[in-house]
Order: sequence, then C-alpha cells, then structure tokens
Amino acid sequence: MTLSDKLPPQSAHALDRERIRRAPKVLLHDHLDGGLRPETIIELAAAIDYRNLPTTDPAALAGWFRDAADSGSLERYLETFAHTCAVMQTRAALFRIAAECAEDLAADGVVYAEVRYAPEQHLAGGLSLDEVVDAVNEGFRDGERRAAAAGHRIRIGTLLCAMRHADRSPEIARLAVAHRDRGVVGFDIAGGEIGNPASRHAEAFDYLRAEGARVTIHAGEAVGMDSIHEAVLRCGAHRIGHGVRITDDITIGADGQVTLGRLASYVRDMRIALEVCPTSNLQTGAAASYPEHPVDLLRRLGFRVCLNTDNRLVSGTTMTQEFQHLRDTFGYGAAELEEFTVNAAKAAFLPFDERTALINEVIRPGYARLRARELSRVPVDGTAAAPAA
Repeated sequence: MTLSDKLPPQSAHALDRERIRRAPKVLLHDHLDGGLRPETIIELAAAIDYRNLPTTDPAALAGWFRDAADSGSLERYLETFAHTCAVMQTRAALFRIAAECAEDLAADGVVYAEVRYAPEQHLAGGLSLDEVVDAVNEGFRDGERRAAAAGHRIRIGTLLCAMRHADRSPEIARLAVAHRDRGVVGFDIAGGEIGNPASRHAEAFDYLRAEGARVTIHAGEAVGMDSIHEAVLRCGAHRIGHGVRITDDITIGADGQVTLGRLASYVRDMRIALEVCPTSNLQTGAAASYPEHPVDLLRRLGFRVCLNTDNRLVSGTTMTQEFQHLRDTFGYGAAELEEFTVNAAKAAFLPFDERTALINEVIRPGYARLRARELSRVPVDGTAAAPAA
C-alpha cells in the first residue's frame, strides 16, 4: 500500500475547546498516582507530616511536576511519583484520591475510563493488598455518584499493575482475578522498561491466560520492537500501553510505499489496541514533538489507536488537551475524535454487550450532536455529557 491510499479527508471545521470537552471520551491509560489534584497532595502531606514536597503552593506544585517530567527521560519522569505515592498510604487517602479522579475525568467529558495503579506501592501505612483495592474501588464508586449528581455520568474500571522491577507479579495477578467481579477489569506491568523485560513475569501472565483475565502491558516506549514482541507474543497482551515504537517495524519508501513488518502486521491485523499518550511520550523522549509523533501515521495505517493522558498531573494534561494538541497539529475534527473514542471503546475490558451499548447509545449519538454543532456553529448550550452505558 501507499500512505496516500490511507489518507481520509480531514474534518473541515476545527473544534473549539468547549466542544471537545463536552464530547464523550473513553480513556484506557491513566495512572491514579499520576493524576492527583495538587491541593490534595498538599493537604494529605500536611496530615501525615510529609515534608519533602518541593513547594506547598498548589499552582507552583503543579508546575514543578510538569517541569520535572519535561526531562526527556522515562527514568526521571518516574521519579516524580515518590511524592504522590507518599501520600497514598491510608484507606482515607486512597478513597479520596479515587473519588476525585472520577469527578475530574467526568468533568472532562470522559464517560468510561480504566484507571491503573500498583497496589504494592500503597502498603507502607499497614494496609493489605485487598484493603488497598477495596479502598480505591469504593472511592471510584463514590466519585461516580458525585459526578452523576453534578450532571456528568462516568463508569470506571480498575487495572492492577505489578512493578516490572519487583517480584510480586504473581501475587498481583491473583489479586486482579480475585477482584475482577468487584471493579477490577485487568492487569498490567508498569515501571521502567530498560532491564526489566515482560518475560520476567511469565508466571503471572501464564496464570492470567489460564484464568481468562484481560491484560495490557506497558511496552514500546523506552524500548523498541523487542519489548512489543515479547508483550504480545510471549505474554499475551490484549492491548499495549504506549506502543509507539511499533513504527520501528514500518518502512515508508521515497515513493510513499508502506511496508509493515511481521510484528506490525500482527498487531494491526489482530486489532491489538495501542494506548497512545502523546504528551507523555514527548516528556519521556519517545517522540520529539507533536508533528513528529507517530499517532497520525498509525491511525492512517489502520492500527487501533486510542488517545490517552497517562498521568494528568505529571504531564499537565487532560483528555481535552490531548485532543486539542492533535487538532492543532493534524487538523482533526469530530470525525477523528470519534474514531479514537470508538477504538478505545472496542478495546475496553468490558463485556461485548456493554461495549456495544457504550458505542451505540453514548458515543455515536454524542458525536452526531457534536458534528451538528460543528457544522452549524450553534453555541454550546451547557448540556452535560451523555451518560455512560
């Protein structure tokens, strides 16, 4: 194929920020410990006498996180989580943070989200792994109720992460299966890729496969094709967290002829979703700029690409801002935003009938309304985002 063969017409009208915010969105890659409100960090730190914060001014603290993340290094990026995890060691703190996460996402137009965290990082206050999971899930349910009361409906599923550099993945895998009827929808491994291959956690992935559990794996961000190959073909990932280095297996000739290698073809043909996080990728050095980010190339080549935030506080972003960046860079409109959203809904770790309802009853009608406003330039009327299925 040639790249021009896969170039759809771009939307004629650009979307303004408020229309983007009100559009129904699906978020599959968002870390709980990377999305705290700065005010909450400061209050929780004071309550436990944690004195290592760089500042106690909320605006300055938010800026500090963004500046620290803009290093171009995944390892430096990950260091910022020492402060957020420090204040996430009690049931009350986890409940509050999860509830606020649900409220914040709903206010940004997210109708379904899968939020991930590593339970093993929240045991310093004496909680058990089960108590951590229960506190977070209860917080999400409370946040969903608060959001609904404010006119924003949202549903949240939890992804449990094991840390790549640690040895607790079999335990976390069992934890995910034990809680899968109580809000946990899947399993992930997170942390620095370099020196920590996914195959190190083969026991956990073999167990999850035997239990029919759903799996997403961080891969293809700091490490290239080998990381993605291992995640997909050895560990059975149903989705790839980031995955932008799949472009290492794509060749574009001078004449525009595109050739996909065997791995890239497999990922595309099997509809393995790529949880792309553009702003985060710029911060960790996986891409040099928005124009150079491969998200548009992958979309045009037919990969199942979905748009994500990764870490809202650390990256200083929201789903609305992520799409704004792509609108400004690639001229995207409602059609492209709907495409990303439907891709995410199809890849969500929900039962088939619930995914179908989400698409047909929430996403499609929401974007039909958005396109009507986009074409007519009708002023935004203050209507809340459509309820999630």
